[in-house]
Amino acid sequence: MKRLIGALLLSACLAAPAVAQDLRSAEIVVTGSRIEQDDYERDMPAVGLRRKADFLVQQVIIRGDTRDQTQRRQEIREMLRRAVQIAAREGVQLAYGDYVLTALTLDNIDEISLQNDNRPDSERLIFLVKAPLSGSETGSSAEARIARYIEAVPEVGRAQMDELGDATLSIIGPDSYRADIAKAIAADAHEMAGSIGADYAVQIEGLNMPVQWARSSPSEVLLYIPYKLLIVPQPR
Repeated sequence: MKRLIGALLLSACLAAPAVAQDLRSAEIVVTGSRIEQDDYERDMPAVGLRRKADFLVQQVIIRGDTRDQTQRRQEIREMLRRAVQIAAREGVQLAYGDYVLTALTLDNIDEISLQNDNRPDSERLIFLVKAPLSGSETGSSAEARIARYIEAVPEVGRAQMDELGDATLSIIGPDSYRADIAKAIAADAHEMAGSIGADYAVQIEGLNMPVQWARSSPSEVLLYIPYKLLIVPQPR
């Protein structure tokens, strides 16, 4: 068993592609999809690592419809500035990004671009509010925390801030869990090998694939490597 686990862990670490190494510390939106690979199959394996996500993430929108464009943009930008200023006080963090998240601060606030809204003389900007899921925090309590924060952000002129869509989750450094996932795969392979008889063996393919993720509950994620476990006859 120890030899099997050791071999699997060594294979998983040595075969990890360069793109995987970039995600050992980055924060990733769980619903985001990793870079497509020609040999990647989307079938989710039976074994993975289930853990609590690091953050509940809610997309929010600030929109304004003041007729004068200059004033409208000033109001939207000022409301965003106030949103950044009170975030820590309300126990949330702000970010932007579709896949890898970047912290939103007063220093990079101009990175959030204004967009045309669905009405004439209306513009909007979109960013993310994150509530940590550490300790006893649940998905429901994190949602309530974000809702309270949105209500607490002072409106500026005709600018208003609202939730946009459903909340999702984020995980920090998904590739840092590669060794733990490989251990779970090794244990399952060992159990399978013991149950199929001496005439057959198990082979594992795909440990070189990058770590993937999926939401498994309101506050948990499933981290997995899309491997294949094959049952083959023992050589005679």
